Amino acid sequence: MKLSMNVNKSFGAFSLSTDFTVSGDCVGIFGASGSGKSTLVSMLAGFLKPDSGSIHLDGECLYSSEKRINVKPELRRISMVFQQHNLFPHLSVMENLLYGFKRCRKEHRTIDFDTLTDVLKLQGLLGRGVANLSGGEKQRVALGRAILANPRLLLMDEPLSALDDSLRFQIIPYLKSVSEQFAIPYIFISHSLIEMRMMTDTVLAFENGRMIEQSSSEQLARNRMGKSPAGYINLLHLGVPAESAGHFVYPWGRASLHISAGSDRAEPMAELSSKEIILFKQHPEAISARNLLKCTVRSLFSSGRKIGIELDCAGNPLVAEVVEEAVKELGVFPGVTVYAAMKASAFRIL
Repeated sequence: MKLSMNVNKSFGAFSLSTDFTVSGDCVGIFGASGSGKSTLVSMLAGFLKPDSGSIHLDGECLYSSEKRINVKPELRRISMVFQQHNLFPHLSVMENLLYGFKRCRKEHRTIDFDTLTDVLKLQGLLGRGVANLSGGEKQRVALGRAILANPRLLLMDEPLSALDDSLRFQIIPYLKSVSEQFAIPYIFISHSLIEMRMMTDTVLAFENGRMIEQSSSEQLARNRMGKSPAGYINLLHLGVPAESAGHFVYPWGRASLHISAGSDRAEPMAELSSKEIILFKQHPEAISARNLLKCTVRSLFSSGRKIGIELDCAGNPLVAEVVEEAVKELGVFPGVTVYAAMKASAFRIL
């Protein structure tokens, strides 16, 4: 997918003005509420007309104020999943799913209904009314309806923000799997850095109606480490835990981690703030933290007034943060061995 947008739009005191070109199958639009994210994708979908400018998707002009082109939304072949599922309450799950499919031109119908419902685990829900679904089930149906419209591009506007943490991290694998299985590129809109890193490769960051950064999702997280109260959030892919002395021991690559909380998920993830990692130049004689890992420094990077230290811990990447003085005192540079200590309570199971 290649998208070029040079657009301007004003609403009273708010104005959006941006000019960018982005390529990729997993693109994110990141920013706080009111930064212009939803306005931008509404113009791309054709729901909102720009005041001026142009929009090109994969070489096709969807809008041009100069050429007087404004392709109708139903002809753009762009599907949208909203924050609220917006299912039709008078239709069954199956009827909701087939709504867009029936309105799609036959030559574009390449997605098989049975395959999609299998990927989204919807087979047992087809006869139900939407009022009898959980929040996560409703969002899966909304995603299925959008995919069955056989779009060339899927827009997801804060699709997880109405869900609690447990449901959010259950839905993310479905969002990614449908895009991969059916080769549909997507643009994912969110104000959550965690969601950006789990869902996207390239990110456009917006603030006050302007694009302020275009980078990888990983670089975006590092750039914001020094400004964020939470620091940099490490996302750890864990194995099946075993209980030991009041803690749970999780395999983490070639290492093991003692974590206070258990999980019933087959392959849980955990988050760990860079602020929760204490570094030692030498192996400490005694320490209360349950986790002490021997690591090699890979690289250093600056973020605000903090220094991020990328570590290799038994083959696993980990980012800690320190102040500049600590870098000098520890003698930290690429290739040096350090010891990283973390409390069992510092981790949060996702």
